[in-house]
Amino acid sequence: MTAGTFHQPVDAAEVPRFAGHSTFMRLPAVSDATGLDIALVGIPWDGGTTNRAGARHGPREVRNQSSLMRRVHHVTLTEPFSLANIADVGDISVNPIDLLDGLKRIETGMRAIVDAGAIPLSVGGDHLTTLPVMRAVAAGGSVGMIHFDAHSDTNDTYFGGNPYTHGTPFRRAIEEGLLDPNRTVQIGIRGSIYATDEHDWARAQGIRVIYMEEFLQRSVGDVMAEARAIAGDGPTYVSFDIDCIDPSMAPGTGTPEIGGFSTREAQALVRQLGGVRIVGADVVEVAPPFDVAGMTALAGATILFELLCVIAEGVAARR
Repeated sequence: MTAGTFHQPVDAAEVPRFAGHSTFMRLPAVSDATGLDIALVGIPWDGGTTNRAGARHGPREVRNQSSLMRRVHHVTLTEPFSLANIADVGDISVNPIDLLDGLKRIETGMRAIVDAGAIPLSVGGDHLTTLPVMRAVAAGGSVGMIHFDAHSDTNDTYFGGNPYTHGTPFRRAIEEGLLDPNRTVQIGIRGSIYATDEHDWARAQGIRVIYMEEFLQRSVGDVMAEARAIAGDGPTYVSFDIDCIDPSMAPGTGTPEIGGFSTREAQALVRQLGGVRIVGADVVEVAPPFDVAGMTALAGATILFELLCVIAEGVAARR
């Protein structure tokens, strides 16, 4: 397809936002990622949740709230739908009662997207969904990561040795050779921890952990300049856990932690991902059963649009 024939969202000035099919950004729903530059995809699965389940419902509600997104970014004036061919490829097949099969299904679904040549931009689902996504995205070699979260998600095991929960994906990703810890930065980490040495393993591997307290002493631009330098020129995954945002603005999540980013800060952080070679990205842990008036799903949809703009700019720059 050429720029003139890229998929376009339904115009809200022609069809009301509350009408028609619910898709990400009101884009066409397609059966596979063939011909796409960026594939928007849902992962309705929270088999790794250790406390408040509900993120399995995240993709549907983020789709609904994404109807509020328009065509042009008001600050950068980016028109993502004119820069890249983008569509909603639906939800990946999941298994809500078998964790290992669920992980396998997500990996298989993501491999189809990656093999089609599209960049996956997914909405979860709990944060364990990122592990099988990385298995697909990093099949050809390890990736770096810029990670926005309240939690490091590098714990080892839970409940008598279970290695797969939403608190362990990045430990497993490093162990499997998917994630390069020396090209990984975690931003916004905060909250009480299980033990004094909980983050020692992550730091020992080479992960740069930027706690919220450090972030508050610096500027967004300064922190993101460091993040871009850590990611370098190599392939990089971006993972955005909605609980990095303060629960006063994003209460609908499984593991809320007070003292988080404002939605304004979150937008500013994502906007400074320009120039990073993003090979995949996600927004995870939106849990509608705990939401208020859809505000967390709206935050998720808005961050999704911010990511979409940055990724589309990268696609256009590499044409």
